[in-house]
Amino acid sequence: MGALTKKAAIVGVAESDLGYTPNKTFLQLIAQATKRALDDAGLTIHDIDGFFSAGWTTMESMMVAEYLGIRPSYSDNTMPGGAAFEFHVQHAAAAISAGLCDTALICYAETRLSDRKKGIAMNFTAGSPQEPEEQFDVPYGLWVPIPVYALSAQRHMYQYGTTSEQLAEIAVAARKWASLNPVATMRDALSIDDVLASPMMSTPLHLRDCCLVSDGGGAVIITAAERAKDLRKQPVWVLGCGESHTHRSIAAMPDLTVTPARYSGERAFRMAGLGPSDIDLLELYDSFTITVLLQLEDLGFCPKGEGGRFVEGQRLAPNGTCPVNTGGGGLSYIHTGMFGIFLLIEAARQLRGECAGRQVRGVKTALCNGIGGNLASSGTVILGVD
Repeated sequence: MGALTKKAAIVGVAESDLGYTPNKTFLQLIAQATKRALDDAGLTIHDIDGFFSAGWTTMESMMVAEYLGIRPSYSDNTMPGGAAFEFHVQHAAAAISAGLCDTALICYAETRLSDRKKGIAMNFTAGSPQEPEEQFDVPYGLWVPIPVYALSAQRHMYQYGTTSEQLAEIAVAARKWASLNPVATMRDALSIDDVLASPMMSTPLHLRDCCLVSDGGGAVIITAAERAKDLRKQPVWVLGCGESHTHRSIAAMPDLTVTPARYSGERAFRMAGLGPSDIDLLELYDSFTITVLLQLEDLGFCPKGEGGRFVEGQRLAPNGTCPVNTGGGGLSYIHTGMFGIFLLIEAARQLRGECAGRQVRGVKTALCNGIGGNLASSGTVILGVD
């Protein structure tokens, strides 16, 4: 058994209101998701002594804790982009195992869509002139994030013969899952031809290869093993986890076709004592279709370069042999800027058998993988139920 295997469990999960919430701040959305997750677990805010948060505002975690009325004994605001919340699961399990806290809250929200409609733009490359993006990327017109991921897709196509049709398979599978999710943003039918006919955003990525822009947030509650057994819902055990980051600027990415999921996945599988064949479903960060394809390869579900062929025939869709992003993912369900927390929420619900029409039968294990920045960070969490 690995160092953190079954030392902690997810006992509560929830989203806030999702989609377009012009009358709510990100703090209100976090509070809403937190209250719902506490109710899900049968806990109150007074039970929380570990606090984990990530956001774009300076010292945001202290602001959020103040707003929620939490004075934590252990606090962490590690911020590697969209993978933050998978990192937080590992950190929370470690803190709980070490006795530094007993019950931890992981929370996050953004109002990206409302901000856009108000003319408030997010500048991903803001900072000093010494930062890598400022030196090497921005002067050449490389606005992020779409062209960054397009670079990776172009290289994968050149190196392995991957096609736009194969990438479109991923978007279509996500839409089929979303059609079964009553709170998903995009639920209408989508075909491979529809993806290929959508506007080109940055060659070779079309509009439907790209994630949504949404408001919303989520909360995840993790507690110690002994306490987890006595709470309202079935414990979802943390079996293994791993994290890694390999660069900041896309100009420094060691290989445009290899993400740090290669390393975080190895660590998570080793801790859990499992391999890819032991995983029943995957929740993979889908900021873009290429992001999913790269993770499938780097996590060992298919050989490097075989991702395009692996996803053909709607293998990732409902009734496929490799269910991926069962809520609809960032491509069709929701994407608020950092999607990693929603991967954990969906996995926990699937493992507890709560997903109604989109429920995958017989699920005992799930792998969540977050990707952050310019394909720069990866956090892998393997979850399971008894």
